[in-house]
Amino acid sequence: MLVKMARIHARRRGISSSTKPVSKKVPGWVSYKPKEIENLVIKLAKKGMRSSQIGLELRDVYGIPDVRLATKKSIVKILRDNDLYPKIPEDLQNLIRRSIVIRKHLDKNKKDNVSKRGLQLTEAKILRMIKYYRRKNLIPESWKYDPKKAELLIE
Repeated sequence: MLVKMARIHARRRGISSSTKPVSKKVPGWVSYKPKEIENLVIKLAKKGMRSSQIGLELRDVYGIPDVRLATKKSIVKILRDNDLYPKIPEDLQNLIRRSIVIRKHLDKNKKDNVSKRGLQLTEAKILRMIKYYRRKNLIPESWKYDPKKAELLIE
């Protein structure tokens, strides 16, 4: 989803990054069984880590390159099955955090028009994402984004 949004606002091709291996099998050097991986995900979530942080931790510390290949479930699915996934999806939380930071910056620097434009773009992304999550029934229909109350939502 980020790639498309980059094209909307920047007229660029998107974010350049590494690609996943084509292999559809779990590498032979992964010593964890699927149930152990699920327990690791649950343990890390209970520590307060978000799903993206859990994926990085599993890759860098535990040597598990892809949770979905190993367990046949994504990290988000594992968290939802165990009622550990937050009420607001992680990518929406990140955008709301970004808008809070920009608003605090604009309180101190009233004439920073570049940041004002950044806030407009960020809030447009937030509204589009809310519309998407309502369609997918991941947030309630009555849920609304209020910039003044956003800080209370995230903390």
